[in-house]
Amino acid sequence: MEEVLAEELDDEEQLVRRHRKEKKELQAKIQGMKNAVPKNDKKRRKQLTEEVAKLEKEMEQKHREELEHLKLASKENKIDSVAVNISNMVLESQPPRISKAQKRREKKAALEKEREERIAEAETENLSGARCREAEKLAQILAARELEIKQIPSDGHCMYRALEDQLRDQDCALTVPALRKQTADYMQSHAEDFLPFLTNPSTGDMYTPEEFGKYCEDIVNTAAWGGQLELRALSHILQTPIEILQADSPPIIVGEEYPKNPLILVYMRHAYGLGEHYNSVTRLVNSATENCS
Repeated sequence: MEEVLAEELDDEEQLVRRHRKEKKELQAKIQGMKNAVPKNDKKRRKQLTEEVAKLEKEMEQKHREELEHLKLASKENKIDSVAVNISNMVLESQPPRISKAQKRREKKAALEKEREERIAEAETENLSGARCREAEKLAQILAARELEIKQIPSDGHCMYRALEDQLRDQDCALTVPALRKQTADYMQSHAEDFLPFLTNPSTGDMYTPEEFGKYCEDIVNTAAWGGQLELRALSHILQTPIEILQADSPPIIVGEEYPKNPLILVYMRHAYGLGEHYNSVTRLVNSATENCS
């Protein structure tokens, strides 16, 4: 029993030491991120503050969960120790067996290790992989047009919010709910233009009128993500071209038949964990280049 207690104390001490080391490493990483952002770039400083808060919160939660797992394992160890002692007294001649609790702990430890590795890989990818490369390319494309990204929340309404922002610059006060309602109404009244492009993901068949009706209802009543079809409808509603800038493809313009200056959106494939996202743009006020190092 004393050996079990000693092992538990040793395990806890090792865990605390590792947590201290990880916190120091995180602080060093955060400092490096801060050094890479110009002090006068308020927008990126704000983004950096949000990213730092997220990293610190994730580490705090991870450390808390590891301590809770250790305490749970400690209780199970005590129970297992008593059970083993009794078993040894009664069945000394039988070979040792791995307890179910031990198997559960080993399985839990393996899953936790795998989860931590996935998190680490994802974070590395976020900082230096596809998301960073996409941001750098877009920054160059926009800078050539004296523009920069204006961040839009990732809440399912991003496309409509980006258009709302663009319209605001043209003294048009259409809101996200109004844009969604007009989009659904237009698509329903021109179903023949949109229905052929919508298919049931389960069957691969073209939407039935009932399914199309539900699709349009979701545009109005939910945070359903907007895409190419909705942009086409909105270009007709607003009688304005809409230009979509991308990192790895030429710009897409819908509503080219209209002579007005286009509303400009930025389409990002790797912006967030869920992937696709729309942002707005604004005039470039800071010439500092993007840096993800």
